[in-house]
Amino acid sequence: MKNALIWGFVIGLLSAAWLFITHALGYDTYNDKTAPFEYLSILIPVIGLLLGIKSYRDNECKGQMGFLEALIQSFKILLFGGILAVFVAIAYINYIQPNGGNFMAFSGRMFGALLVGLLSALGVSLVWANKSNKID
Repeated sequence: MKNALIWGFVIGLLSAAWLFITHALGYDTYNDKTAPFEYLSILIPVIGLLLGIKSYRDNECKGQMGFLEALIQSFKILLFGGILAVFVAIAYINYIQPNGGNFMAFSGRMFGALLVGLLSALGVSLVWANKSNKID
């Protein structure tokens, strides 16, 4: 559980930083348009999961991990990261960009982040799983 908390915190913190960096660069949720560089934020959960699951496999599973173990650990990491990112997003909408932010555009981005996280979890689990769970 410690690994999931650490890497979830890293993903959540980097996602929150990304939100404030884009705000500082002048890209807000006032409209539905997405700047091309915003797609780079996809790298946050992908790289965080790659490093987090590799750390879990190497340190807690003694180098051997099945797909289901990796998937469950990925979901734990994303859960903790998502909770932190959502709290920061709520604070952002309420205090940084009150009365003017496009809540629908912002919630659409959060839903997109959820889908990216789920697909990343599947991909990372396939990459780092190395223990066969073959049933004969």
